[in-house]
Amino acid sequence: MLSKPPRLARSVDEITGSRRLRRMRKADWSRRLVQETRLTVDDLIWPIFVIEGENRTEDIAAMPGVKRMTVDLAVKEAERAAKLGIPALATFPNIAMDKRDVTGSHILDPDNVINKATRAIKAAVPEIGIITDVALDPFTSHGHDGILRDGIIVNDETVEMLAAAAVGQAAAGADVIAPSDMMDGRIGAIRDALDSAGFQDVAIMSYATKFASAFYGPYREAVGTGGLLKGDKKTYYIDPSNTDEAIRETEADIAEGADM
Repeated sequence: MLSKPPRLARSVDEITGSRRLRRMRKADWSRRLVQETRLTVDDLIWPIFVIEGENRTEDIAAMPGVKRMTVDLAVKEAERAAKLGIPALATFPNIAMDKRDVTGSHILDPDNVINKATRAIKAAVPEIGIITDVALDPFTSHGHDGILRDGIIVNDETVEMLAAAAVGQAAAGADVIAPSDMMDGRIGAIRDALDSAGFQDVAIMSYATKFASAFYGPYREAVGTGGLLKGDKKTYYIDPSNTDEAIRETEADIAEGADM
């Protein structure tokens, strides 16, 4: 057994060139001074799941402590968020089954629950940002993010529907459109549609790299699509093992005009 470890062939200063990275970690003040990432209230977005009706909530079993709520209660939550300094809300609908169809056409209704919520929140709390989800899955009878025809999600027709829906949401007062469908070309189409309709200042936050993952289970329960979906979303969501593809998706969305 060695009584002491052998001497290093080179000193630590020789190895590092006297660059000792622990210097800035030695004290609380220096660690705080060079901290690169800080999570504050300014970094938060408050998600709200909206339902029709008045003065009622519904528990979401897969999200303990989170509730769906009617527009009037969503307005109160928006007021609470503003008082806390949270800069933006993200709204998601859970609509009645009799308003869902194979094409998700209710997404185009100016008076659907998302557009109602946007108008009501903006009227009460104009300073808070509103991010609206643009995808067909909460509006389709089959739970897919696009128009389903002969067992296939048809990309281009879906993109046309999404672009029209984005304009409707912007007209209701949305500050940011958030496409979450993963159709090819939808960012560019939505940007073109918004600009043509005079909404050049409405931003796009792309869900650029959505993976075909079981982690979406709680969300699907929240928007009421979990029991509807037959099969999977692997023809338009990304394989979780494909990191290069995920980067290409992100780069494509930026090139098409995504702001976030």
